Amino acid sequence: MTGPAHSGTHHLLAFDSGIGGLGIVRALRTLNPALAIEYLADTAVFPYGEQDDAFLVERVLTLISEAISRLRPQAVVIACNTASTLALDALRAAWPEIPFIGCVPPIRWAARLTRSHVIGLLATRATIRRPYLNRLHALYAPDCTLIAHAAPGLAACAEHLFRGEDVPPSAIQREIAGLFDRDTTGKLDAVGLGCTHYTFVLEQLRALAPPRITWLDPANAVARHTLTLLQNQPEVPSPSVQPRAWFTSIPPEAEALRRKLPDFGFDEITLWPSLPASQKITA
Repeated sequence: MTGPAHSGTHHLLAFDSGIGGLGIVRALRTLNPALAIEYLADTAVFPYGEQDDAFLVERVLTLISEAISRLRPQAVVIACNTASTLALDALRAAWPEIPFIGCVPPIRWAARLTRSHVIGLLATRATIRRPYLNRLHALYAPDCTLIAHAAPGLAACAEHLFRGEDVPPSAIQREIAGLFDRDTTGKLDAVGLGCTHYTFVLEQLRALAPPRITWLDPANAVARHTLTLLQNQPEVPSPSVQPRAWFTSIPPEAEALRRKLPDFGFDEITLWPSLPASQKITA
């Protein structure tokens, strides 16, 4: 005789500028399929890596505060390196009772794996230019040479590939060429992904890069850390309405994107409630 069905879960919000954070959602669902995960993508100002810092801090703080008030998550995953390095402190100050899990460049991981002590980071311009990266390097990899390369168009390539569109290998090759052009000694052996979008071009990166390179995608590590933090949170009743994938504007090729969402636990694209409900795209 079996007991009653388990009806408790934890309620999360995952946030990104586009589809990049869905890689972390996938990892979370693999580790704990019972999680109730809301997804919020700020497609209205994508890509974050090319926006002004002060604008982004205010934007992220305002949008996440609205989402916390409306959705009442127990924890928030900032599944965006740019937003994490800019706005985590402001978010934690504004919402001290909410655990925030950020994504930061995996410099420490690269330093642990490298044999040559030459490591790389592939990221947006915003992440590369920020002092935060220098602090990570000094703290976790002081004995390593860091080759940090900005790939401004790679997130867009990831969005295209995610939707099932063709992206020529030459386009991705152009984005990453500078990383290896600067490896004058040929010793680079570990490269961290500094943008969650790059999860969806990882297969192409492995095919185009020298075989000695180990690519480090933090998605699984972020998911595991999130679940560890949730152990301190009580379970809540499973929601009666399936959590949604919210977007602040209708994304490009929305129908192609919508067809991919069920793989990540979502049935439709829904515009954030501050926009007219008539613009919702349903399955």
